[in-house]
Amino acid sequence: MDAVLLGTILAVFTTMALSLWRALAGPSVYDTIVGVNAFGTKTVLLVALISFFTGHHDLIDVALVYALINFIAVIAVLKLVRQRDLATSGSQDER
Repeated sequence: MDAVLLGTILAVFTTMALSLWRALAGPSVYDTIVGVNAFGTKTVLLVALISFFTGHHDLIDVALVYALINFIAVIAVLKLVRQRDLATSGSQDER
């Protein structure tokens, strides 16, 4: 059982590294946002797995709070990017 959990944690670390690479090397802003969101989601999964593996079930609350913060942050950044895109397209229409 311990080997399975450690293997799962290693797999999550691998997908976190790939998500981080996607966030850093994304050709567009949206690719970066998707990479950061995936990294945050994998972090929540990692905290939950560590909570299960160590027996500290209080960490599940930390994972849920982190998931909410991740969700709110992604929505806020998407709204900011959308407003910026609308502002730049509006200034081009005025010319």
